[in-house]
Amino acid sequence: MTDVTDEEIAPLAGMRVIELSSFVAAPLGGMTLAQLGADVVRVDPLGGGPDARRWPLAPSGRSLYWAGLNKGKRSVTVDLRSARGRELVAAMAVAAGTVLTNAPPRAGLSYEELAERRPDLVYARLLGHRDGRPAVDYTVNAGLGLPYVTGPAGHDGPVNHVLPAWDVACGLYLAVGLLAAERRRAATGRGRRIDLALHDVALATAGNLGFLAEAQLHAAGRPRIGNDLYGDFGRDFGTADGRRLMVLVLTERHWRDLVAATGLTRVVSALEQALPADFRSESDRYAHREALAGLLAPWFAARTAAQAEEGLQGTSVLWSRYRTFEDLAAGGAAALRGEPLMAPLDQPGVGPHLAPGGPLLLDGRQVPPSPAPELGEHTDEVLADLLSLSPPELASLHADGVVA
Repeated sequence: MTDVTDEEIAPLAGMRVIELSSFVAAPLGGMTLAQLGADVVRVDPLGGGPDARRWPLAPSGRSLYWAGLNKGKRSVTVDLRSARGRELVAAMAVAAGTVLTNAPPRAGLSYEELAERRPDLVYARLLGHRDGRPAVDYTVNAGLGLPYVTGPAGHDGPVNHVLPAWDVACGLYLAVGLLAAERRRAATGRGRRIDLALHDVALATAGNLGFLAEAQLHAAGRPRIGNDLYGDFGRDFGTADGRRLMVLVLTERHWRDLVAATGLTRVVSALEQALPADFRSESDRYAHREALAGLLAPWFAARTAAQAEEGLQGTSVLWSRYRTFEDLAAGGAAALRGEPLMAPLDQPGVGPHLAPGGPLLLDGRQVPPSPAPELGEHTDEVLADLLSLSPPELASLHADGVVA
């Protein structure tokens, strides 16, 4: 459990959540609550769940993925195949009053069965599809259309991306849904079942961003344009020292500042008259992006990345140097040390490294990172705490292989 006790940065202190989860979305939802002060107890089968050894791995072989998504929680391991083990988990869920899960249904642990024992239960369940069919981020994204607008122009096949965006969005939706249900319970005394489908979150996001409406209202599909910005001007430029900068504009002011910073005001005005075009308009900037990029590219190519950055500093232009993860970790992780979100963390089995705390700033303060638990580290502690089991009762459970 997180060691943050200050109520100002632990507003969920006193909230207890039993988490039966694996992979990204549900663990992220639980960790989000834990970083806000909730006591989140992750329950795994003996030996760990399917994500316990997922890559990336530390040099020790321990999963950095698992450690990163379970910071600040307590861990209990139970034989979920046994009726006795499931009854223990059901009793914990009833005592805590809040459940977060993406686990397959197990006897005794469904919402209906638990709500019979605690009518005000708040129970959030993540599904692949609303009808119960399985899905993961990679399969949902494949069926949504994004891989066919991702990648370089002229490329024929689909291009996946490495960020599990829908898992991340689902994790945050789960946390919001649980908090909404908790607020309702506090006001009315009534519980709630929440079902959230990964496919629905992805579909909703594609609809909210206009992707689906655009496809319905325009005969021509959205083109692949590589690193260009769709609907305005933005792309990556190479510098004299072999680095690349992403540069983009979203407003007339951004564009005006970019042209002034690169000394191209007169040239760009002449191009506007020759075409004709009005580059104050995002549509014209997008339509003539190749010509504009041709004017801008020599300015970047004649400068190192540092010189180009200096030239753009102080303007409203949006830009960033492209970096690899290795760049961020170079020089003793100097780049990460400059980020106020990051703080030293000594994770058991992994070792000291910089890790993110909670990104929410509460009155200007943030929750520092807490280590993820060892598998089963808090089994006895939680069972004694939530269920008031005595040492002899705990010893009997261990002897019978029900917990570890």
